[in-house]
Amino acid sequence: MSSDIRFTDFKSDKQPTWCPGCGDFGTMNGMMKALANTGNRPDDTFIVAGIGCSGKIGTYMHSYALHGVHGRALPVGTGVKLANPNLEVMVAGGDGDGYSIGAGHFVHAVRRNVDMSYIVMDNRIYGLTKGQASPTSREDFETSTTPEGPQQPPVNPLALALAAGGTFIAQSFATDAQRHAEIVQKAIEHDGFGFVNVFSPCVTFNDVDTYEYFRENLADVAEEGHDPSDYDTAKNKILDNEREYQGVLWQDEHSTAYDEQHALDENMSVMTDGAPDGAMDLVREFY
Repeated sequence: MSSDIRFTDFKSDKQPTWCPGCGDFGTMNGMMKALANTGNRPDDTFIVAGIGCSGKIGTYMHSYALHGVHGRALPVGTGVKLANPNLEVMVAGGDGDGYSIGAGHFVHAVRRNVDMSYIVMDNRIYGLTKGQASPTSREDFETSTTPEGPQQPPVNPLALALAAGGTFIAQSFATDAQRHAEIVQKAIEHDGFGFVNVFSPCVTFNDVDTYEYFRENLADVAEEGHDPSDYDTAKNKILDNEREYQGVLWQDEHSTAYDEQHALDENMSVMTDGAPDGAMDLVREFY
């Protein structure tokens, strides 16, 4: 841990416009604490955000940041990390951004295993567009556009990540501040793609998946003595439709990140061999 970096160093001077009580406040605070605890500095950190209530998180954090296109935050983050492996890259988004329009990018980002972290604020609803059902909404969740519920089972993002060959799969709860920060920190420290699905309740449009619901129903796998390197047990917990879990469910301790496998340990701004004419000039312009 770096003694001269505090999580407040990652706070920008912009005030969040989220609804009072939104889970995204706690999610962001945990991200900042985890970055500080791992010794990262704002000028060595790049935050990429998607579209949705979480989309402005890069504005509220003091670091390099880019507000991406809907569902496209992960390929941008991948490009940033491969262009400059020395940066700490963290991608943030919501369940709609990541598991609906961005689902294809999610699966392939997991497969590539680039050394970056992906934090998804899962409120099980589309909050920004006034409360439609999202990919993780319950089958009987009633909204103005699905008055009888979506009538289809919710996406299990942890199972998607496991099936795609994920090397770090975790889940946290936004208001469990210390535990959430610990889990995000483990994702940052992981050698590869660190994925954390964060239960981040929407207090305005979702009166089912509330803070009270998660407090009463979340089981912490660490308290159960779960070994995250035990693949079969991790798979059973991830596929368990009867319980909600918090903690690191699966971690491949022998993972080797894509960028390490391909020896991408230098900045692309000085990697000119084989580059098309003018390509590196463009890279340098935005570096």
